[in-house]
Amino acid sequence: MSKFVIECPRCGRYAEAKTGFFARKKIECACGNVIDVRTDKLSSRECPHCGNNVVFDQSKGDKALCPVCHEPINTTAEQDKTVEFSCAQCGVRLRTAKGVSTYTCPVCDCVNDVAERAEKEKITHDGLASIIKYEGDNSTFIWKHPIEDFNYGSQLIVHESQEAVFFRDGQALDSFGPGRYTLETQQLPMLEKLYKLPTDTEGTFHSEIYFINKTVQMAIKWGTPDKVRFIDPLTGTPLELGASGEMNLAVDDGRKLLIKVVGTMKGVAWEEGPGFTKSLQASFRPMIASAVKTNIPTAIKANEIDILEIDEKLDLISAALIEKIRPGFEEYGLTIPQFYVTQVVLPEDDPNFKRIRELHTIVLQSKVYQAEATVKTVQAQAEAQYRTAQERSKAEIEAAHRGVVLEQQTTETEVARREAERKIIAAQAEAQAQRMQGLTEAEIMAAKGYSQKDVLQAEVQKAYAEGLGNMGPKSVSGGGGGGIIGDVMGLGVGMAAAQAVMPQLGNMFQGMNPQQPALDSPTVGADAHIGPSAAVPAGWDCPACGAKNITSKFCPDCGAKKPDPKPADTWDCPACGAKGIMSRFCPDCGAKRPEAPKGWTCPECGKTDILSKFCPECGHKKEE
Repeated sequence: MSKFVIECPRCGRYAEAKTGFFARKKIECACGNVIDVRTDKLSSRECPHCGNNVVFDQSKGDKALCPVCHEPINTTAEQDKTVEFSCAQCGVRLRTAKGVSTYTCPVCDCVNDVAERAEKEKITHDGLASIIKYEGDNSTFIWKHPIEDFNYGSQLIVHESQEAVFFRDGQALDSFGPGRYTLETQQLPMLEKLYKLPTDTEGTFHSEIYFINKTVQMAIKWGTPDKVRFIDPLTGTPLELGASGEMNLAVDDGRKLLIKVVGTMKGVAWEEGPGFTKSLQASFRPMIASAVKTNIPTAIKANEIDILEIDEKLDLISAALIEKIRPGFEEYGLTIPQFYVTQVVLPEDDPNFKRIRELHTIVLQSKVYQAEATVKTVQAQAEAQYRTAQERSKAEIEAAHRGVVLEQQTTETEVARREAERKIIAAQAEAQAQRMQGLTEAEIMAAKGYSQKDVLQAEVQKAYAEGLGNMGPKSVSGGGGGGIIGDVMGLGVGMAAAQAVMPQLGNMFQGMNPQQPALDSPTVGADAHIGPSAAVPAGWDCPACGAKNITSKFCPDCGAKKPDPKPADTWDCPACGAKGIMSRFCPDCGAKRPEAPKGWTCPECGKTDILSKFCPECGHKKEE
């Protein structure tokens, strides 16, 4: 049995141990740590000769050799070129060259930061006050400070986006917000009730600091490990979908996350970390997958989302999923400010999905056809309205033109009417003048004791006497172209002239003496017949059967009624207003009968005797 020196993996001090079958397997160090001789006697370091990380037995002392190059590895000279520290995970004593940055523990495969572990060993051994602050990255949610067992007066620095939890002997005593703190009794009220901190530099207590990162971790990716099976609500077709997206995650209750998830590990992050507990991604993946599979079909059915238009409704699906997923994270002290479904993978190769796409294409084409029909209908209506408006404008222009023409015609008619009125007034004035002249002459004759009748009788008698005077000896002897025959012929001529003048004289005398019967009256006195004999009624021809010279009111052959005689062609004088005139000149004022207007026939509607320039029925203009 031989003695050897073994280094305590906790405080770095050396203790005495023995080899042999009956030697103690466990010894107690001055710091209170129990050293397992069988385990802790094995140490690891980098061989300064070959550069390999090897494990050697401390119990062999300076005779220990490198198992690779067989050079001495545990001599005093070799130890001055190396640094010794405890593994951060299993606590085994390790030794490596001072120039290396990291060293992997051969026992637990933990990657140790050589400079960090060496500094911790130095602080623990010398009893110096240390600065405690967060040195992790921003993707870490909870990070444990690698230095433990802080000395009295150590400084704790907590940033604005952080929170620190102080542990003493495995118990969470106090939480620290943003600021700078000195780890002493006066600033740890909970520690003051439990124990008093030692004041000597060698006296340390077992303590730990966990930093909680309270920033929002952005764009954390998630996804379903397999397809989501559901029935399409619109077609009833079974389909399989895949979903993925991103979310924002933050710590809401750091103490709850620390106790329930981290435990005694170095920390926790969304991804895997060295020495960290199981990543949050791996921890919450089953819950996210279950919630997504359960609620995506429900959200699609509730919102009646067409599977081919699902990208337009991702916000509705995201809002439905976050309400189902958030409670699971809050149970562990985490919260989800935002949750996004960024992609839904459609089963492009599924025959059912291809059939749905074809149906959707047909529906889309029908909608396009309907839209085109609607557009054409609207265009036709617009064109009809345009034509109607155009025709209405033309009609209004034509109506305005007609109005102008009618106004011109009215003006011309008014001018003609006024001219006719002036002529009538002139004719009436002339007739009145002639009437006044006749009345004046009649008054003069009456004043002289005779009348126009006496003048006419005198003129007749004079002519008669002259005729008798021409019947002299010459007429008897027949000389000079005279003789009895000439006188007789002269008398005959005179009688014929008198007979021709008699009706006019009779009318004139009748006008002068109303009580005297007209010369052409059939009777003068009782049973007297002077003038032409009574007219014999003329017969009529039947228009129905063709019978001639019918004197009765009805046809004796067919019984047709005698047609009414045509009214006489009379006219009214526009000058003096006389009615029913049959002669060419007015008997009252002497005005000439106006000529009948000659109208024109419309070639469009067939209306005849049109006197205006435009047809009153269809508005067609008279062709010049």
